[in-house]
Amino acid sequence: MLYLFCPICRRDCDETELSCGGQAHLIRRDHTSSDKDFYRYLYERKNDKGIIFERWRHVYGCGKWFHTARCTITNQVFGSYSAKDALPPKSLLAKIRSSRVDFKGWIK
Repeated sequence: MLYLFCPICRRDCDETELSCGGQAHLIRRDHTSSDKDFYRYLYERKNDKGIIFERWRHVYGCGKWFHTARCTITNQVFGSYSAKDALPPKSLLAKIRSSRVDFKGWIK
């Protein structure tokens, strides 16, 4: 069972209360983008082995979206933060670096 902390309502939740929204921090394309860029935005997602940043919605709680940093190998959750944040908090990145020396850093 995966347990995540909702930073909006400040509750620990199990995955049955949540819905995963996929990769976090996607760059939304506007009407001036090429067809190729728009295709990439719609269909191409990272599927990295290791640390990923995901969007989650607290469906059976506050109903709000938030982001989580998680390792896909071990399912270790490093932390959660508001979906309104454009970048992961520095404290969260420091926590990941202290635990995972192979972490390359935040790359958008």
